[in-house]
Amino acid sequence: MSYNKQNIIIYIVFILIAFIGIYFGNAIYEKYNNLRIWQFENILMLTIGIPFLFLQTKAGIPNLIDEQVQNKKRFFQPFLIGVVFGLLDIIVIKIIQHPEPFKELPPFLQPFPYSLFLYFSGALEIEVFYRLIPITTLLIIGKQMFKGKYFHYFLWCSILLTSLREPLEQMPSGSVCFIGYSLITGFLMNYLQAIYYKNAGFLATLSIRLGHYLFWHILLGVYVQFIELNSF
Repeated sequence: MSYNKQNIIIYIVFILIAFIGIYFGNAIYEKYNNLRIWQFENILMLTIGIPFLFLQTKAGIPNLIDEQVQNKKRFFQPFLIGVVFGLLDIIVIKIIQHPEPFKELPPFLQPFPYSLFLYFSGALEIEVFYRLIPITTLLIIGKQMFKGKYFHYFLWCSILLTSLREPLEQMPSGSVCFIGYSLITGFLMNYLQAIYYKNAGFLATLSIRLGHYLFWHILLGVYVQFIELNSF
């Protein structure tokens, strides 16, 4: 099976998971406050990434299941990196800044097991629009323009710009220390994601975000839902 076919099959499976999440969310909507549900327009947005799956080799990026990339570099190492950032957020934001129990699930936490579908889909959407589309586009331009003479400039511009995008878009309010923490950790995680995307492919950058979301959104949500809320 060609890499292009593998890329498409994996991507379609990811979209199906998002579909299941939409139906799941609508089925339990009346039971929970602040339930976040994807719309079918979000699925259409994900399809924008499909053409870029055919451009991975042309851009010098490993395909989703590239034989030259070891699975430990595609899944294990990046996932652990994401876990570290997730644990840091729990320590700083939940344990230090908000040690008192929540009285209801805040918007950034969703009921389990629905949270598995929502945050997988959310991670996929972010990586499509923060990595797959912009970095692939810039690297192809870099390879084509002036016969690739300035490719490394395009590479590092794409890495730095995509690393800055999320922390600047989601800059929080609060103390200077907290804002600094958010900007630094947000930049570092996105920077590592861009590096892993270039060296190990799309599943590697997705693995970093899933590792982060597993602890920060999903497991923290399980703790709040089944322990903190039951303490009242």
